[in-house]
Amino acid sequence: MGEVTELFVVMLIIAAGAFAPLGYFIYKFTQVNGKPFGETEPHGDSPSAINDFAEKVIGMIKGFAGSK
Repeated sequence: MGEVTELFVVMLIIAAGAFAPLGYFIYKFTQVNGKPFGETEPHGDSPSAINDFAEKVIGMIKGFAGSK
């Protein structure tokens, strides 16, 4: 009978670990006016070096494709 109790406790620990991120998200979501991670900027409003680099590469490819 002890094996069943041990299995129950182990499964309870596994379930708590599996659902901890969901509980944390719900906690953060209800914390600040329905915004899970506080004030965040919408995508595309902030400058990004990666986006600038990607735009330059796309422009170069378009230039190469247009010249041939």
